[in-house]
Amino acid sequence: MSGKSGTEAAVFCTLAIRAIPNAPRSEVVGWLGEALKVKVHAPPVEGRANEVLCEFLADTLGLPRRAVTVLRGDTSRQKLIRIHGLTLAAVKTKLLL
Repeated sequence: MSGKSGTEAAVFCTLAIRAIPNAPRSEVVGWLGEALKVKVHAPPVEGRANEVLCEFLADTLGLPRRAVTVLRGDTSRQKLIRIHGLTLAAVKTKLLL
């Protein structure tokens, strides 16, 4: 037995992100319409900005790195991020204290 119930694995949400690469530091800026604007301290080269964005969001939300993935927008500033382990309401609360 794994000890995990099926409902634990089903908790996730998606979040629209407007990523700004090459920033002096990674930080949440605020809402830009329906998307959350996030500055990323990495260049948009070879997926590095996506990696840093996911690491930053995971750290900020107190989640393991594997819990945050890019669903759409690998090469765009407009991204759709999937976050496992939290509801959208919990994510908004933790990102914008």
